[in-house]
Amino acid sequence: MEYMKEPATVSQGHILCCQCGIAIPPNPANMCVACLRTQVDITEGIPKQVTVHFCKQCERYLQPPGTWVQCALESRELLTLCLKKIKASLSKVRLIDAGFVWTEPHSKRLKVKLTVQKEVMNGAILQQVFIVEYIVQSQMCDDCHRVEAKDFWKAVVQIRQKTLHKKTFFYLEQLILKHRLHQNTLRIKEIHDGLDFYYSSKQHAQKMVDFLQCTVPFAEIDGNTYWRHPFNSLFQPKQLEEFIVMDISRIRERKQSAGAGMLSTRHTLAEAWVQKTSELNTDHQYFCRTHLGHLLNPGDLVLGFDLVNCNLNDEFANKMNPQNIPDVILIKKSYDRTKRQRRRNWKLKELERDREGMDTDDERQYQDFLEDLEEDETIRKNVNIYKNSVIPVESDTDDEGIPRISLAEMLEDLQISQDATGGEGADMLTE
Repeated sequence: MEYMKEPATVSQGHILCCQCGIAIPPNPANMCVACLRTQVDITEGIPKQVTVHFCKQCERYLQPPGTWVQCALESRELLTLCLKKIKASLSKVRLIDAGFVWTEPHSKRLKVKLTVQKEVMNGAILQQVFIVEYIVQSQMCDDCHRVEAKDFWKAVVQIRQKTLHKKTFFYLEQLILKHRLHQNTLRIKEIHDGLDFYYSSKQHAQKMVDFLQCTVPFAEIDGNTYWRHPFNSLFQPKQLEEFIVMDISRIRERKQSAGAGMLSTRHTLAEAWVQKTSELNTDHQYFCRTHLGHLLNPGDLVLGFDLVNCNLNDEFANKMNPQNIPDVILIKKSYDRTKRQRRRNWKLKELERDREGMDTDDERQYQDFLEDLEEDETIRKNVNIYKNSVIPVESDTDDEGIPRISLAEMLEDLQISQDATGGEGADMLTE
């Protein structure tokens, strides 16, 4: 009877460490790990303390030689940036593992735990774990430095208007604020006939130009075309005169003839007799047709242009039949401005800009713009209007028909932060 023999177990032999004499598995160096580390430091030449630069304004780190990158704490991107700082010294070892060691966020210290391997005496592989400390130093990047300086720019957008009033710019200012296009500007400068926007890059300036081309309804006319056929405006807002409505009768709706264009649904055609408030001691009255038939009643005040007593240029007079020129063109109904300002419980925000100063005429034009917003709902839709908590809300009764903006159209003015240009950083807007 034969018995199966169990296979012999081959046990690995041990040797004694040539330094301390403890039993260890055989290795090419004939040393234990502890003794081997005392003889060889594979991390020699790898810096244990490194400096990284951080811009507090834009919260970016400098990636040599001149690139600033956005990295979150303990992110893969930040770890890559830290390893690149010691890339040259790591070329003599094999990087096995790397990771962050937690540090307090405001300590201005980053700690990275590294595991490296290297072949040492007689082909033995030694592995070591160590920590590299990165000191975070503050340094302003070039972009933020230019923003702070406010005198360095690479592109400028110049907006000009050849008129005597600034209401177009007041409206454009509100559009820019609504769409937050002022946040990339280094500086905004106001001059007598327009605005200059300075930018650190051409891309930001081009974005503003694209916005203006989509917003401002002005056709492009080159210099040669204009000087061959120059044209000027006949009247300016300063030439508006005040009239009082003596009598008015609304014209019944008539069928629209072919090719007459679109009819306005916001206005009512009427015939009116008006008299200048400066000529109340006379019996002289003017007859005209007006689009304000839905607003005007006998005794109301209205602003308009007097074409009878004005001096029209010869070019206009030659092109127009004198019989077709009206005596008066009524523009808008006139209200008590003092009462309107006292009851105005809303406000607008303004761009922070270098301005020449607002004189009396500019203030009058700005008040005209505010009144236009109250009277035209279409324009208001493109403007952010904020509640003015200083002025109490009054009832809508006994307001003499003065146009007002409802509370439902106003936004709460709650500023959380501001950007570098002094504009809105983040606003909480609630109806």
